[in-house]
This record gives sequence, C-alpha cells and structure tokens, in this order.
Amino acid sequence: MKTIKRMMDHMYWADKRILEALEMSNMQNMELLELARHVAVAEQVWLSRLQGKGSAQFSLWEQAESLSEIQSMFEENAKQYRLYIEALEESKLDEMVDYTNQSGTPFQNSVRDILSQVLLHGQYHRGQINRALRIESAEPIQVDYITFARL
Repeated sequence: MKTIKRMMDHMYWADKRILEALEMSNMQNMELLELARHVAVAEQVWLSRLQGKGSAQFSLWEQAESLSEIQSMFEENAKQYRLYIEALEESKLDEMVDYTNQSGTPFQNSVRDILSQVLLHGQYHRGQINRALRIESAEPIQVDYITFARL
C-alpha cells in the first residue's frame, strides 16, 4: 500500500503543477482546458467505479468553464482518493470490480489495475498538455515522478 499511496501523492502533485503551468501561461486555449478537465473527470469516473457507484453521471469530454473549476475538481478528487486509499486494505487490491464503460460495455478489473489506470492515464494527458504548451511557446512544467521523489 505504501507504493500506491506514494504514487497517488505524485498524481495529486502533478495535477496541481499542470494547472499552475496553464495558469502561468495565460493561455486561453480551450482544448488544453478541456484536456485538463478530462483528466479530472476520468479520476472521478474511476473512483466512482471503485466505490460501486457506477459512472453514468460523468461526461468525459465537455468543455471546461474555467481553470478554477478544474482546480476545484482536482482538489475534491485528491480529498476523496485519500479517503478511499486510507480505508483500503492491501488484501483488497486484487479484488475484482465490475463496471461498464461510457458505451455501456461491461468489464471487470482489479482494484490494483484500476488505480494503475488512474495514475498512468493522468500522466499521459499531462504530457500532452506540456507538449502543447511548448508548441505554443509557453513553458511546460516538470511532472515526472522522479522530480516529485526528489522533493
């Protein structure tokens, strides 16, 4: 559990840093805001599935209202994931979770695999945001795990 908690701490840190990069860039690129919102909503979707609540109420690809809206989502996600992880026992990591994807197709994955998906999915999209920032002559921000580990 210690490794998962550490990786989740990295995710919270990286989510915050990517929003800081978007804010510092003063960029009004709605596609980048939409991508950041997508990461926040995907985190919510997976947590909802882990909690057995389903995920039908979420729309993964909507336009973001503002950077502050996304920041609030990330803050709430971090709070809820911390609660979930604190209550999670090591023995439960390999339990299977039944869920349906956004198209209604049923799947089953372990808690461990779902948490890994959350971590890797966000990092993938943060990389996309950083690349777009660089293309638009804005400063990308370091979100690598090793940078976090050096703190």
